[in-house]
Amino acid sequence: MTSLSDLPSIDALLRASAGLQAQYGHAQTVRALREAVETARQAALSGSPIPDAASLVGRAAAMLARDAQPTLRPVINATGVIVHTNLGRAPLSAEALDAIRAVGGGYSTLEYDLEPGQRGKRDRHIERILRDVTGAEAGMVVNNNASGVLLALTALAAGREAIISRGQLVEIGGAFRVPDVMQQSGARMVEIGTTNRTHLGDYAAAITADSAAIVRAHASNFKVIGFTESVPLAELAALAHERGLWLLDDIGSGTLIDTTPFGLAPEPRVQDSLAAGADLVMFSGDKLLGGPQAGIIVGRADLIDRLKRHPLARAIRADKLCLAGLSATLEHYRRGEALERVPVWRMIGAAPEAIRARAERWAAVVGGDVIPSESTVGGGSLPGETLPTWALSPRVDAPNAAAARLRAHDPPVIARVAQDRLLLDPRTVLPEQDADLLAALKEL
Repeated sequence: MTSLSDLPSIDALLRASAGLQAQYGHAQTVRALREAVETARQAALSGSPIPDAASLVGRAAAMLARDAQPTLRPVINATGVIVHTNLGRAPLSAEALDAIRAVGGGYSTLEYDLEPGQRGKRDRHIERILRDVTGAEAGMVVNNNASGVLLALTALAAGREAIISRGQLVEIGGAFRVPDVMQQSGARMVEIGTTNRTHLGDYAAAITADSAAIVRAHASNFKVIGFTESVPLAELAALAHERGLWLLDDIGSGTLIDTTPFGLAPEPRVQDSLAAGADLVMFSGDKLLGGPQAGIIVGRADLIDRLKRHPLARAIRADKLCLAGLSATLEHYRRGEALERVPVWRMIGAAPEAIRARAERWAAVVGGDVIPSESTVGGGSLPGETLPTWALSPRVDAPNAAAARLRAHDPPVIARVAQDRLLLDPRTVLPEQDADLLAALKEL
């Protein structure tokens, strides 16, 4: 009969765990050994045999390895969703990654001006290129688009009225709602129109002496069809300026490139909003722009200056890694090479026949069927819009179980299951990931 006294002591287990202590440290090894012993003790009370010292050390080693594995890990996105919010949105270009490594690996001129040898401003690293690629008078960067909207409303409309159509009171990911942002800013939100129809007269009738701004929020993650009407941005701008108000345009994802040549619906371009008369335009850096997470604000120089001087601006400012990656991404647009160098646009522009050829190369190695499918842009952009693609469908008996096994691979492969098929879309798999993806598929 076994006894709990047969369990090895922690000291004895530590003497057999020199390798674990060297790798994970003494304190962490002790914690894992104690957990392993306690688990064995509880199992023994239920009648299980007492494990030997080697087994307990092995259990502790497995715990330590599991705990040391970072939860933020690179994955292979084979879903066909290009700007996949849950998988980190836009992958960065090689040049953006190089810029981040160069700045992050040492000291930098983040807030230092080399010529006079004194303190400088971090905005100068990004503002010139923002002006060049958007045509705006000025620009600035904060940590995401929601904070950009919050800053604009706080600096320009706190304590006053901000007018917005009911059809634009959207909710984005994570139950994050435009009305909540407006309320947090201190602006008093004035809702006008209805969910599906808002007229210019609705805006005009809502303007009072206490009104500060008209806000347009692009419905980037849903589509209302049927009996609808909204006011063109140029007409809103004319009304706002005639009545002494600012027009703030939150275009959500935002793009500098026309999406219609790719067979997609129009997505608001930053340049078009500015040309229509918006005083400030706010958009994301890590969606269709294809850069790191950022909130970008461009528009009138006097208003941008007010935003920069507001105390909230410091709390939500971008760091050096963001500025480095964003500058390198914007440089692709300034050079006219974004379609070739920015991964998001390479994926959007990928020809279906090239995607099919790649899927067939995968099938030649691991088997399966190559079938027509659809990719999506994702990331709260172009709702309902798809791109024709081809996907590899491995011949598996249980698609959901196979998808789980792929997620357990190192690196994890994220596929999708549709119509009882396991599907892997080459459009969103980076070329250098093919070998790892095929290795994971071979394990199936």
